[in-house]
Amino acid sequence: MFVDFFLSLKKANVPVTLREYLTLIEGMEKGVADYNVNNFYFLSRACLVKDERNLDKFDRVFGTCFKGLERSAEESLLDEIPEDWLRKIAERMMSPEEMAEIEALGGLEKLLETLKERMAEQDEAHQGGSKWIGTGGTSPFGAWGYNPEGVRIGQDKNRHNRAVKVWDKRQFKNLDADVEIGTRNIKMALRRLRHFAREGAAEELDLPDTIHSTARNAGFLDLKMVPERHNAVKVLLLFDAGGSMDPHVRVCEELFSAVRTEFKHLEYFYFHNCLYEGVWKDNRRRHDEVYPVYDLVHTYSADYKLIFVGDATMSPYEITYPNGSVEHWNEEPGAVWMQRMLDVYSRAVWLNPVKQNYWQATPSVQLMRQIMGGRMYPLTLGGLDNAMRELSH
Repeated sequence: MFVDFFLSLKKANVPVTLREYLTLIEGMEKGVADYNVNNFYFLSRACLVKDERNLDKFDRVFGTCFKGLERSAEESLLDEIPEDWLRKIAERMMSPEEMAEIEALGGLEKLLETLKERMAEQDEAHQGGSKWIGTGGTSPFGAWGYNPEGVRIGQDKNRHNRAVKVWDKRQFKNLDADVEIGTRNIKMALRRLRHFAREGAAEELDLPDTIHSTARNAGFLDLKMVPERHNAVKVLLLFDAGGSMDPHVRVCEELFSAVRTEFKHLEYFYFHNCLYEGVWKDNRRRHDEVYPVYDLVHTYSADYKLIFVGDATMSPYEITYPNGSVEHWNEEPGAVWMQRMLDVYSRAVWLNPVKQNYWQATPSVQLMRQIMGGRMYPLTLGGLDNAMRELSH
């Protein structure tokens, strides 16, 4: 069983090693898990998972490999959950009317007592009905049914929001490196691109120095201030806007929100499909208020980190030929302007919101990837993490 578990983790691309597997076996031999599936879950997770982004993959493999142990785990957990904890959860999750209905049916004490009895009596699967643990029906125990005082067992998500306790909830779905990212996960990945410095006016309290100075001053308060500590990295962010990028607006908004909070020195502009001689700040006035790229490279110094965000999905002519733009007459190909930017900003990456397995089928993506010297990354948590590593070199 444990060997199959180990091999299943490797098959799911969780980077586990033989040394870690032997550590798990050693822990089992010493009784660390104490024959409890819940304890074994945490022991195996601690031994076999080195990166939090693999936690959700681990949970899925664990649930598949040890599915037969669920019932014993539920029995042991029932004995360990404090009644006041369950009551607080119920009060927070349910309306006063629903709580009154639970009390009318006997309260949480009766609910847990009955669940223990059902698990002791039932010895086979059950579907529908109003008594046994199973699927469908109106029993207070099981999955895919309805009951105002239910305990959900064996269901991956709620339907009626009526369960008092969710036994098998996956806690780490949004940490998977292969999923598209949300604002808080973007911030986590951006933290690789940090270089803290203190600049400007002294406006932040230096607590350690204040304590030492006050002590040296016979107890009389002596406040010491320092400049605010901030991320000194400079970022130049260029977004592709409109057309095929419309389906990716949400994730670009999340990226923009996260970048604005992480970097004090941030400049952003928009372009369409491919970079040409002009960019803009306001998409509503994109034809009236164009900012020349020549001015951009002379305004922002070469120590800025350059990030392009776009799907790079267009006609190849827009990149390789004059007058290839779909919006205006461009005297020079987009590839020429891209190279001018890259000649100034040596630390540059391209973030692509399209799934990476579709890139090979799009010629323009391959062209842009070649211009970027291979520095194109998918807009996922793992891709963003790799992009920040590239920029931080």
